[in-house]
Amino acid sequence: MDAAAGGVFGIIGTALGRFASYFERKQTFQQEEKRWLHELKLQDLQMKLGRQEAEIELAITAQKGSWDGLKASLEADASIGIAAQWVINILRLVRPTLTLMLWLITAWIFSRTQQGEIASAAVFAATASTLWWFGDRAPKPALR
Repeated sequence: MDAAAGGVFGIIGTALGRFASYFERKQTFQQEEKRWLHELKLQDLQMKLGRQEAEIELAITAQKGSWDGLKASLEADASIGIAAQWVINILRLVRPTLTLMLWLITAWIFSRTQQGEIASAAVFAATASTLWWFGDRAPKPALR
């Protein structure tokens, strides 16, 4: 009887151990799943941060390029040196004259062509060059 009772309690103990082991593995899996979700969220946040940093760097580079272009343009204007006033006046009229001619050519293309794509390209070129030539040269507001 003792041998049979010992065997039954051994089997019951083993079954209880397996039953407890099942719940322990289930709990471990749930903890791992929570950890994986946390790591996934962390990686997602790191990717978003990397994209934001790249966008900021791109904006800084674009702004720096704009200022470098303006600086080069101003240095080119300043490099004229000493010249007769009529020469300086003619040089100052080049940009407005080219702009006027470009818009006249654009108007002529727009009136003559039946293709909207060509007219749109001419308007785009005229607008872009006008803004490039005069956009950065507007007087800046005084800082107070």
